[in-house]
Amino acid sequence: MLGLLWLWFGVVHAAMLLDGGWREAREGDTPAAVLEEFRKGQLAAFDPSLLHAFPREDLGSWVVLRPQPPWVDEERVLTISPPALGRITVYDGTGQPISRLALDEVGGPTLGHGRLAYRYPASVPASTLILLKLDPMEGLSPPLSFQMESLTVFLGRDAHWLTLFSACFAVMLTMALMALCFALMLRDNTFFWYAGYIFCYALIQSIQTGFLFHPLEAGWLAPSASLLESTSIALSVAFAALFMTRFCELQRFAPLLRAPVLALAIGMPLLALMRSSPIGLLVDVAQALVDPLLILGALLMLLTATVAACHGSRHAWFFLVGWTPLLALTALSTAQLSGALPDMGWISDASVVAGAFEAIVLSIGLGDRAVTMRRDRDMVRALADNDSLTGVLNRRAWSEAAERMLEESTGRPVVLLFLDLDRFKLLNDQQGHRAGDRALIEVAEALRAELRPADLLGRYGGEEFIAMLDGVVEEQAMQVATRLCRRVHRLEIPVNGEFMLSVSIGVAMRAIGDTLETLIERADQAMYQAKVNGRNQARLYDRPRGLPGEAWPRVTELEE
Repeated sequence: MLGLLWLWFGVVHAAMLLDGGWREAREGDTPAAVLEEFRKGQLAAFDPSLLHAFPREDLGSWVVLRPQPPWVDEERVLTISPPALGRITVYDGTGQPISRLALDEVGGPTLGHGRLAYRYPASVPASTLILLKLDPMEGLSPPLSFQMESLTVFLGRDAHWLTLFSACFAVMLTMALMALCFALMLRDNTFFWYAGYIFCYALIQSIQTGFLFHPLEAGWLAPSASLLESTSIALSVAFAALFMTRFCELQRFAPLLRAPVLALAIGMPLLALMRSSPIGLLVDVAQALVDPLLILGALLMLLTATVAACHGSRHAWFFLVGWTPLLALTALSTAQLSGALPDMGWISDASVVAGAFEAIVLSIGLGDRAVTMRRDRDMVRALADNDSLTGVLNRRAWSEAAERMLEESTGRPVVLLFLDLDRFKLLNDQQGHRAGDRALIEVAEALRAELRPADLLGRYGGEEFIAMLDGVVEEQAMQVATRLCRRVHRLEIPVNGEFMLSVSIGVAMRAIGDTLETLIERADQAMYQAKVNGRNQARLYDRPRGLPGEAWPRVTELEE
């Protein structure tokens, strides 16, 4: 982007000097009469290199340009910028029409990008007067500036303009399409509102700069360009308001301003519908309200984003960084319509660059939002799945994970360990619940350190833990259970003056037809047998009498 900005600002403007005069068109005017009035000094003088607002109501306006010496008879190009939707007729020095310039005219020997252009051959004397008729047009007419430059300089400027603006529009459309894809994948309307806003803004700028008509050659849209532009402006404001409401979290950080912003999002499309209505009164009302509402709406969103940022909205800062330059340029452009800042002709082009900059900044903000949302979602999921005291899986999350392990480990041995701390109630009664909580935390850390990362460890109840191990045969299961008993006992957590905290473990191997409930039930029974037989030991579930021996693992008991 910095390289493209260098291309834009680094162009050398070698324009030829021009004098100018103008007046409003009247009934009965002839090109020859207008030229004669100019020679007699009867037209209002103006500087063609500066922006000047010409009336385009009624019959339009006449503009006469006179090249200043030194004259060089070479191929040269008359350019008019910024391009307007209305047509401009070019006359020769004798008052004969030779060309009609308009945004939707994509033919001809010279095609200007972002400007209306007419090419003069070297055979036309450089001192020839230039007569232009600015035809009437609907809506506001932007101020115009005129330049005469050599064909070489024109082609260089045109190539730079096309490079820069193609890149800017590509950035905006790429960001919009990416956001639309994320909106569909994440089912988050924030990305959709952003995509709609950026797309509408790109459409507005493509109409105002003529990019839509050339190089895109969508001349068939010219008859409805004015309506399309006004509709796009209304929708862009609506999408921007909806986007900001969610992106800046107004419900949380600026609740009092959320309602006015949403009202703006609803009001702008209604004005667009009124302007396209066949009822004249509605059209007039909408026309009178649209500009004040645009200005107030822009200021409202700027104020709202500032308030949200000051109240702690991280993403409101992204909105301000991207939105403020565009708002400043819009204000400057509005000032130009009233005749101010005539020497700042670059403002209309800068708006496109600012749009691409905003698209990038807001895309970075959306990426940050997506990362934040994912982190928050993972945190919520962890809080929902993990026991708040020990950090291991809670009973619900462990049961769900265990069910999946049983389904995925078909054909492999699976063992379930049911652990119950010995004399834990006595520890709580004599030392208090805080001591009991510290003991549970230490035991959970010890169990987690002893088991493999793939083993499922959870807290099943108050002082009960449960673990499921995949791919572990009976002998290995008993070795693991015995190691856990020893590890807990080596913590040397005193219950009272006589006993240290220990654990009894019941071990159950998955058998044919086992479910998670039956496996837990058998491990629980084995744990109870370990308690009865003296605690601080691991015991494998005893096979019930009457069942085939091959259906159950061999009964084994290991004591410390």
